[in-house]
Amino acid sequence: MSTAAKAREVSVGESGLGPYGQIIVAGRHVMAADEAESLGGRDTGPDPYELVMSGLGACTAMTMRMYAERKQWPLARSSVQVRHSKITGSDGKPLDRFERVITLEGDLSEEQRQRLLEIANKCPVHQTLTRGSEVLTSLA
Repeated sequence: MSTAAKAREVSVGESGLGPYGQIIVAGRHVMAADEAESLGGRDTGPDPYELVMSGLGACTAMTMRMYAERKQWPLARSSVQVRHSKITGSDGKPLDRFERVITLEGDLSEEQRQRLLEIANKCPVHQTLTRGSEVLTSLA
């Protein structure tokens, strides 16, 4: 089994704001997470799937930006809308579906736009979600 070259870490703990409120510390960044009021939370932050979708959207936009800068393409701005749903896969098992709609602004050719769409699929979070991951859990 290989190990990652650079391990990353975040800490998550209960915030005391309702039954499900959480405080997330990622490096020097502090964020909140919670469940919607309809699920018994207080909606003090994004829910866990909204955080996953945020990571996918941000990674997609950043990856396209890096590529466009490297190629010196005139990408003025990009935005990514992400939707999550649960579906039944072809094997009858539950499956998570993430749908992205990407908006590209700038004087880009159709070939450049299509290449940026291909590059979106190379974002590391996209690759993590599509290949699956190993999650190891232990008590402190």
